[in-house]
Amino acid sequence: MPFFAFPEAVRKVIYTTNAVEGLNRGLRKVIKTRGSFPSEEAALKLLYLALMNCSQQWETVQHWREALNQFEILWGDRIREARRAGAAAA
Repeated sequence: MPFFAFPEAVRKVIYTTNAVEGLNRGLRKVIKTRGSFPSEEAALKLLYLALMNCSQQWETVQHWREALNQFEILWGDRIREARRAGAAAA
């Protein structure tokens, strides 16, 4: 399995999908309890507000520093490019 080719620090970060499943569950709950929407814009606004509410409950990823070090080793050029792009956008 390609997953096991990653160092342990990286596997700890990408192992679980609980955060994604929790987000999807929250978005489904918002849509199902509402039923119908007067417009697509109204549905998108409700999803946006639900995302903002969910993001306030998120915590930092455990073992992220170790994983980031491994990412630097594996894909250092991509990490540096992403950082430059982020700094330029800010």
